[in-house]
Amino acid sequence: MTLKTERFTLATPTLDDRITGSLIGAAVGDALGGPVEGYAPEQIAERHGGRVHGIVGPWNGDRWGTARPIAPYHKGDGHITDDTLMTHALIRVYATVRDHLDAYAVADHLVPDLISTPRWIPELETEALLLQRVFLAEKWLVARLHYGHHDPREAGTGNIVNCGAAMYMAPVGLVNATHPEAAYAEALDIAGAHQSSYGREAAGVFAAAVAAACHPGATPTSVIDAVLALAKDGTRTAIEAVAEVASGYSDFESALAPLRAAVAPFDMVGPDYRAPSLAARRPSRLHSIEELPIALGMLLVAGGDYRHTVLGSVNYGRDCDSIATMAGAVAGALQGESAIPHDWAKPVAEASRLDLHAPARELALVTREVFLLDQQRRRTHESAFALLTADAQ
Repeated sequence: MTLKTERFTLATPTLDDRITGSLIGAAVGDALGGPVEGYAPEQIAERHGGRVHGIVGPWNGDRWGTARPIAPYHKGDGHITDDTLMTHALIRVYATVRDHLDAYAVADHLVPDLISTPRWIPELETEALLLQRVFLAEKWLVARLHYGHHDPREAGTGNIVNCGAAMYMAPVGLVNATHPEAAYAEALDIAGAHQSSYGREAAGVFAAAVAAACHPGATPTSVIDAVLALAKDGTRTAIEAVAEVASGYSDFESALAPLRAAVAPFDMVGPDYRAPSLAARRPSRLHSIEELPIALGMLLVAGGDYRHTVLGSVNYGRDCDSIATMAGAVAGALQGESAIPHDWAKPVAEASRLDLHAPARELALVTREVFLLDQQRRRTHESAFALLTADAQ
């Protein structure tokens, strides 16, 4: 396919800058998308008198705690959601293990984090266990691993198939910066504890996208090429379809409906996001989550520009906090921290009571440590293989 020329022209960011840009970019996208999650673009425009261009308040105003009893969360006003909470939890696992992760690390470290340590939950406006905020698909981790003692590599089987595992996989891509194949494999292993089918596949592909975005000289087009070389089944076909359509647009307003039409054949939720079809969220080799292809599509429409990538993702509606989380992570990795608008990042950090830089600093340290371990392992393997083949030389 032929894709448009990217718009941004920035100096090559450093590893630390890309990690910071990706993680803060994801958190900011999450916070901007939260208050309009679940609604259609037309509903968003009607509610806000036009498109959303920054931080907005809760959809139901002061009734945020009672308007939707199943989700009594203060979404809006700069509050991050479970996407960022889970991302930071995974970073804490990396900070503990200080090496590559697998499904057993989820059972040994991520699940205890969910159920043992109260933390400030912005949407609840109180300290609580992370378990008390996450969605049912994430509560599955605790039921299957802590109480059910299932094999971590298979615990995701039977869970809701959605973007739950994919939404927090940016750290895997960053630890494997510039190596999308390794990011894909590691994320698939981790996500086996959480998801199956196209939900697990999306986790691998999203991690690969973030890793590819860290490559010096990376562009939206090179990121798409990298993930298409790895993605399987409906996930690959959905990304191809969305990318093909996205290549014909340069502003998100005109692209909203065409991108939805492109991904619709692969999305099992259906046209009404709040009234999913009977086939929704079931395993399938033919389908894909909606969030990742749309996030990558918005990246292409925006030519890699962070602000426009995130605004397109937010105004798309539906599961737009996760779309903007993924889009923000990839755009932030491409451009670095300087691309994240300060007038978004500062209020999000303050409203959410989070130091958004601290997780990035920690993950940057871990990433360097893991690279040195990988380097040592490669050299050990090379030496052993050289001895093994010495007689043949």
